[in-house]
Amino acid sequence: MKYKQIILAVILSISSFYCFADSYPKNYSIDILHYVFELKLSDNTDEIIGKTTISVLIKTNDVTQIRLDLINQTEQRLQKGMIVVSVSYNETNVNFTHINDALIIQLPSAATKEAIVKFVINYHGVPAGGLKIGPTKYGDRSFFNENWPNNARHWLPTIDHPYDKATSEFIVTAPAKYKVVSNGLLLEESSIDKENKLTHWKQSVPVSSWLFVLGVAEFAVQQVGKFNGKEIQTWVYPKDRENGFADFAQPTKQVLEFYSDYVGPYAYEKLANIQSPSVSGGMETSSAIFYAENLVNGKADTRLRNVVIHEIAHQWFGNAVTESSWDDAWLSEGFATFFTLLFQENAYGYEEFVTGLKNARKSVYSYAKKDSTFSIIAERSAEIGPVTSGITYQKGAWTLHMLREKIGHDNFRKGIQAYYTKYFNANATTSNFKEEMERVSKQDLTSFFNQWLYKADNLKLSAHWDYDADSKKINLSLKQTQFGSLVFDFPIEVEIFNSDTNSSEILRFQVNTKDAKISIPYNKIPTAVKLDPRTILLAEIEMK
Repeated sequence: MKYKQIILAVILSISSFYCFADSYPKNYSIDILHYVFELKLSDNTDEIIGKTTISVLIKTNDVTQIRLDLINQTEQRLQKGMIVVSVSYNETNVNFTHINDALIIQLPSAATKEAIVKFVINYHGVPAGGLKIGPTKYGDRSFFNENWPNNARHWLPTIDHPYDKATSEFIVTAPAKYKVVSNGLLLEESSIDKENKLTHWKQSVPVSSWLFVLGVAEFAVQQVGKFNGKEIQTWVYPKDRENGFADFAQPTKQVLEFYSDYVGPYAYEKLANIQSPSVSGGMETSSAIFYAENLVNGKADTRLRNVVIHEIAHQWFGNAVTESSWDDAWLSEGFATFFTLLFQENAYGYEEFVTGLKNARKSVYSYAKKDSTFSIIAERSAEIGPVTSGITYQKGAWTLHMLREKIGHDNFRKGIQAYYTKYFNANATTSNFKEEMERVSKQDLTSFFNQWLYKADNLKLSAHWDYDADSKKINLSLKQTQFGSLVFDFPIEVEIFNSDTNSSEILRFQVNTKDAKISIPYNKIPTAVKLDPRTILLAEIEMK
């Protein structure tokens, strides 16, 4: 196949690049540095007893109070929720209010800028969400959390929003029969008495609150191996020991190697794959990933394999580099979806990559029929409603795929590496990502980002071609038929098949009008004309 590029002159009016912010009450005057979560769990009750020690950096001179998220116990929640017993600062009790799911702590005097203050919260209650206490599929009691997107507040006092990242410790006292898994490294596992055991995990890498993880159950645990000196582990129910160890044997290490090479270093102290009843697919909690318990079946099937690849991709995108607000959730979900496809291409071949793209494209148009107003980026808040849809995942992935084709594969990889390095263990916005991609590609990407990310429209094309034997030209007509006022500016590839030479050539044209007419010099009537032969354009195409 021969490839040529032809650019059709176009004029496009460029829309302004929008920025949105969600409605969470952010406080940039403080920065949570570290949480120590001490929890007591019991088989006799679903009530948890909590003690949280929080270290806070004061960033301005006018801080007199600190606000945290913590769900109240209410009648509407059937008396579920948390009750705060006391809050202390420098070992002295301080005033606080706990109303409308907000814990407001009064500091005894205005703290000095750059000071690090530490206070302790004692509380208890039955979680109304977040921490799920109940049976596994085998009927065995367990404790597993599901914090995404803003459910940490049901059982942990936190800034329950992605903009604030902190290191953490979980010190859990639970019945001795259980094993406890959490973020980071295991520091201690000690018998307290005949009935109870204390387990202490510490993560020294800052993450947002939805990524804190706790799993307490009867586990079978396998040390699978190491990656760059960091342990790879499998945690499954004892009754699924053989099946689970087999299911998670692959492809964890290969995925870690690929993303580390393509993007940058793995941020966390270990990677554990964990069977859990608290999620329906997978949950990317940092260093300790949850997978739906029914995915473990001993078949090592494609579904589980792809979930593993996706959730490990999140360790880079969403976890290490975290969206600053829910408006930019595609920086997590769209990226993890696209990088899943990239790994599949690398490990299983180009055809699997293309098949994944085609399936994603079908999903985009299917989701769009259900909600034609959903754009990847818009003003969203987890306090108000859903922050993602299938569009976030699949169209987000397609946007990255088209961006890679637009700026070139080498520039794309350089841009990804620069973006990851700059915002490693920090927060980023779509504008930050755009800036890095523009810097490496030396292209203005404003119109590209605007039409694919900030608009709900999805490109649909009605195409027709015929051959004029007198002028020896292929006449190609392209009409944008999508609903809405947006006129897309896009490259379209046209593959022309020649029966005499049993070959084809691909030409590329830039289109930015509702109705485009393209004339292509060609010496004889072609065998066929195909649009988008390499699957690089997100469009529904009807060819006549």
